[in-house]
Amino acid sequence: MQLSLTVRGPGAEAVSYLLAKNPNKLFERGEKGLTVRLLYTTFSSEEVQVLIYVNTDPIELVKNSPDLYDITHYINDREFAASSIFVSSIRKALGTALNGKPKEEYVSWVEHPFDMDLAFGPIASDLRDQELEALFTPIVYEVEVERGNSFIREKSFARYITLKGKQTVQNALKQVSILIPVIDNYKHYFIDEREIEKLDRYGEGWLETHPLKAMILKRTLRFHNMISQSKFYEKEIPDVEIVDRTKVRLNDLRYEAIIKYIETLPKRETIVDLGAGEGKLSVQLGFIEGVKEILSVEPSNKARLRAMERFEQAGGKFGFIAPTPVLGSLFYYDERLNNKDVMILCEVIEHIDEHRLAKIFESIFNNNRPLVLIVTTPNREYNVVYDMDESMRHTDHRFEWTREEFRERCVEWARPNPYQLRFQGIGKENPSYGQPTQMAIFTREEGTSK
Repeated sequence: MQLSLTVRGPGAEAVSYLLAKNPNKLFERGEKGLTVRLLYTTFSSEEVQVLIYVNTDPIELVKNSPDLYDITHYINDREFAASSIFVSSIRKALGTALNGKPKEEYVSWVEHPFDMDLAFGPIASDLRDQELEALFTPIVYEVEVERGNSFIREKSFARYITLKGKQTVQNALKQVSILIPVIDNYKHYFIDEREIEKLDRYGEGWLETHPLKAMILKRTLRFHNMISQSKFYEKEIPDVEIVDRTKVRLNDLRYEAIIKYIETLPKRETIVDLGAGEGKLSVQLGFIEGVKEILSVEPSNKARLRAMERFEQAGGKFGFIAPTPVLGSLFYYDERLNNKDVMILCEVIEHIDEHRLAKIFESIFNNNRPLVLIVTTPNREYNVVYDMDESMRHTDHRFEWTREEFRERCVEWARPNPYQLRFQGIGKENPSYGQPTQMAIFTREEGTSK
């Protein structure tokens, strides 16, 4: 990941003193698993451009970390965008500028607003482009968002953001050091009281009146007991993030449709929730009458731990069968998943490269052999109803299929196997575009042995 800062106007060369970095030398510092470099690509009395970038070694970063046993490092070819690592590194390298303490003769330049362009990326985010703009326009920036090229997919989910405006160097760096991890919504380190101190210090002078202050606090500090200690916390401000209410409601409808169907099945004692994420569906499966075992299968260590918290919270409720967390994925054979009554892939397949799906379904039908397999995925045709600017509903989707494409694939997967197939839609129906989610139900034909 990299960041470039370009300032224009009389006195531009003073930036080198604000940054405390010699324009005639390459700044380079190595840390565990990464190297930080800073250099000036343009330097004159009227224009200065400085580039800072961080090269990372993902294997070294994982070693001796809490994520050591997270197998998603090996099965997920998601582009690597280490934003919280980047911010931690530039905070150390640019401490003089962030704290506004250059040499005494240049102190007056700390409060000097420059015409500047500030660009950074690649950065991953679950926020839409309009939501990214809403983070920066209140602090007087024009915002440009671009997507890069990717060898993994036609349209990369990683984005490059350029900010244009009149700002002091100190404020610009303070703002991006807070907002880059907010955009990515991930931190590679444990969040403690030091994070509150950083937020309060770097947020001073701009975060007080920011319309998305509550969301910024939530994504920076995560937990209510931490958020409530920040000087920016206000009880009357809802502690929520930007959310797409349509998506939240649609998620409820998916779970409802899956559960209602399972409740009609004569055999439903054993269920596999494959690609269970944070366990939201697994928890609801635990309340279905007649269910005796739920295997909640997920490769991500973080998601699985969150799921375990959900299972514990629901544990005292009447009739709840606690799911069993299982470390696993679609790419690994696990005999524990074989011959169950129901297997579920809820909004999972679209996160996998298309060419890998045929082998996955071959393994499910020939090895796992569930009595019933339930698969849900977005209906691409319906995206126009949402008036979306993005080509797909989520940045990590590898594809989204039309209803015809989904039916063709399901028929192709089922054809060599003893499974009957039916389809249904989920969500509000549009006469032209169908329903937002499509569901396929594969049922093993009677008389076929386990």
